[in-house]
Amino acid sequence: MEPTDPGFESLLTYLKEVRGFDFTGYKRSSLVRRVDRRLSQVDVAGYPDYLDHLQVHPDEFTALFNTILINVTGFFRDLDAWDYLRAEVLGPLLAAKPPEAVIRIWCAGCASGEEAYTLAMVLAETMGPEAFRDRVKIYATDVDEEQLNDARQAVYTARDIEAVPAELRKRYFEPAGDRFMFRKDIRRCVIFGRNDLVQDAPISRIDLLTCRNTLMYFNAETQAKILRRFHFALNDGGALFLGKAEMLLSHGRLFTPVDLKRRVFRRTPRATPPAGSDPADYPRLPPGPMTHLDQLRGEAFAANPLAQMVLTADGLIAITNRQLEKVFGVSTRDVGRPFRDLDLSYRPVELRRSIEQAQVERRTVRVTGVEWNRGGDITHLEVQLSPLTDADGSLLGVHVVFQDVTVARHLQDDLEHANQQLETAYEELQSTNEELETTNEELQSTVEELETTNEELQSTNEELETMNEELQSTNDELQTINDQLRFSTDQLDETNAFLDAVLTSLRAGVAVVDQDLRIRTWNRQAVELWGLRPNEVIGQHFLNLDIGLPFERLRPMLRGALAGEPGEAQIEAVNRRGRAVLVRVSCVPLGPANASEGKDGAIIAMESTEARSV
Repeated sequence: MEPTDPGFESLLTYLKEVRGFDFTGYKRSSLVRRVDRRLSQVDVAGYPDYLDHLQVHPDEFTALFNTILINVTGFFRDLDAWDYLRAEVLGPLLAAKPPEAVIRIWCAGCASGEEAYTLAMVLAETMGPEAFRDRVKIYATDVDEEQLNDARQAVYTARDIEAVPAELRKRYFEPAGDRFMFRKDIRRCVIFGRNDLVQDAPISRIDLLTCRNTLMYFNAETQAKILRRFHFALNDGGALFLGKAEMLLSHGRLFTPVDLKRRVFRRTPRATPPAGSDPADYPRLPPGPMTHLDQLRGEAFAANPLAQMVLTADGLIAITNRQLEKVFGVSTRDVGRPFRDLDLSYRPVELRRSIEQAQVERRTVRVTGVEWNRGGDITHLEVQLSPLTDADGSLLGVHVVFQDVTVARHLQDDLEHANQQLETAYEELQSTNEELETTNEELQSTVEELETTNEELQSTNEELETMNEELQSTNDELQTINDQLRFSTDQLDETNAFLDAVLTSLRAGVAVVDQDLRIRTWNRQAVELWGLRPNEVIGQHFLNLDIGLPFERLRPMLRGALAGEPGEAQIEAVNRRGRAVLVRVSCVPLGPANASEGKDGAIIAMESTEARSV
């Protein structure tokens, strides 16, 4: 019994109760390895935490089942085995069937459908497409619904159908974009459905059953259960086609190997009791003078190496032989005594009831498994009691024979022990072979995943190369734009320098404001007049400046300028030195010449009489 982790068993129970997947019959070593791989992928520490993760993220079930159910398959996998199946199994099967009889085939563990469609192609080639459509039903089953949905679509990539011979690819696959679809009229004869080999009832009346590299995932007890169901499903003479990792060496009573190398087996018929047969007619003695015949018969009986005696119909001892006296101490001196008075009647085994049974039923009764302790040595006996009858059927007596089967019993025990050891060795060999095959398929699955990842990385690399070229092109465009911007910046700097020189040369203080009256430009004369530097006023609201200019008289004029109407006024104010000055303020709109268009702001010119006198 394999050691189990309670947390792992709780996880398996949860999967069975919530999703109906019973993994308890799978081999623990490979099952734990696959689940641990999924735990590492989702970065979960232990089985209880992963159980919580499943409860919170229902989508994780699909990823877990895809990890556990490796689903490694392909068209014409092990081509030599398929050639043998076509020539040595399907040919005789079709020949033995009536011309109109239906051929029923079960493909168990079909995964994404490649082997089911392989069967369809092989049969269609053997019997012709029209007869195939009329007579063949292929039942393809699996526990993975996602794989079954892919199988029903019957669409495969060019890489998937590489193993299909070229002439079969032309006949049975049609292009569908960059993929290939299996031929529809043949596809209709393949019926896909979910079937759990451990829990669900098997499909019956099957002529051929294929289950390749599926049994190897189950432990020995579950394998035996599944094989009994396969035996029930197959017709008499039906064939079982397994994968190269499955040998059935310990299941000879259910299936007989047809070709062990290619894993083809034949269903063993159920044992039936042999029909009764008439007793043989013994030849009569030839006529003629026979002297001393009674003496000859008596001496032959007495010299027989088996201990035996004859009882009368009344249970009296009639005849004994020397071996009986040697073994049990019953001699001619006991002739005429009732058998029930002898120790031999109940020791080493109770014989009185068996004698009565032979007398009443008029048939031979065997008493087996008798052990007799003779001075510390155990002797194994088998007692045969045969009724002796007259020609008219009346009972004459009973013939009792004691046969020493000690040597045979020891040989049988040795044989059973050797068979058990051989069966154990076969099971260990098969388990090791299946474990290696499981590991091989896991490695194959990992290789396919790595190849897929490599292709994705290659595709990503090509995309990055394309993006690099696009970025290079964009960089060239940006360089050109940068040169244009540098030229425009130089022009703008020249313009700004020119405007700054103009503003600096003006005798009046100038402030340029936007539509929200926030200051955008503040020249040197405005600094001289009000004492505020540009960095203190740029971005500030003009009417919020702390200067000696009475803004209540300016508001109407500023609104008019923003509306496109210039204005001018003389206002008494206080300059930065605290002197009262008379300031002439002009407000001119800033913006397009068309009055109907909105203005960008206003230009405010402020000139004091003091400044003019200077």
